[in-house]
Amino acid sequence: MPESRLNRPLKYAVSVPPHGDYGDPRFLATLAKEAEDAGWDGFFLWDHLAFMRGFDGPIVDPWISLAAIAASTTRIRLGPMVTPLARRRPWKVARETVTLDHLSQGRLILGVGLGYPADSEFEDFGEDGDERVRAEKLDEALDVIEGLWSGKPFSYAGRHFQVRDCTFLPRPVQEPRIPIWVGGYWPNRPPFRRAARWDGVLPGRLSLERRRAWTPTMIPVDQYREMASFVSDRRTSDAHFDFAIGGYSDGDGGPADRDRVKTYADAGLTWWVENLHGFRGDLSQMRGRIALGPPRL
Repeated sequence: MPESRLNRPLKYAVSVPPHGDYGDPRFLATLAKEAEDAGWDGFFLWDHLAFMRGFDGPIVDPWISLAAIAASTTRIRLGPMVTPLARRRPWKVARETVTLDHLSQGRLILGVGLGYPADSEFEDFGEDGDERVRAEKLDEALDVIEGLWSGKPFSYAGRHFQVRDCTFLPRPVQEPRIPIWVGGYWPNRPPFRRAARWDGVLPGRLSLERRRAWTPTMIPVDQYREMASFVSDRRTSDAHFDFAIGGYSDGDGGPADRDRVKTYADAGLTWWVENLHGFRGDLSQMRGRIALGPPRL
């Protein structure tokens, strides 16, 4: 079992989109407060500009929404899950994350990834959708963000990003830095090599069918165990590392939920992230799922 499960209890979060029925920052702040009151430990937002071609519903900015969430809660962790750094200016993200970390008094987790889909989120705005280019930008952006978080003079000369002798203050509230979780789709190896360098991993497994509707599925536990071992074997630090999963539970507190969570906890899980969205049920059903609380062991 990865060392991350040895000393810390399992945590539970909610993950929701910033679009459709959820496309209202005031409602998202209210929903986060409801999650906090129901005993959840985190509230995370997807980060999309357009979601996918053909989607014509409302979409709100997740970062401004996260500020509202930070101001309306006191305990739960929060953050984007995940933000596509390849379409962001890393120095702007550095400023935003530190500000949000101070606003929330050290509750931010920064989730990052390549972003999806490449067409509607990148190419339609003139950005390069090539996965290798986006991966290069992601790695460089992470280096820049970490350097600017240091509060010390920082310079950087990369292929995509350059910084010349800049000092960003204040530093984050959290030490040694704001936790960074990396998302990816197993069994693609590169995202999980990247994750091993940072503070956590969130593997995904969603399939797009011909009818262009998302099918809620979880990475099977044997694959999750394989992924956790792959990441653990590539860790060079003994600092705490989080293994998360986008989960689906019944929410009745029954043995099926407990068994499902325990199976993943035995495979190394530290964060169960309950995915709530319109492809799973309507808004009232998802709000009711939050009220029922996390599927605690």
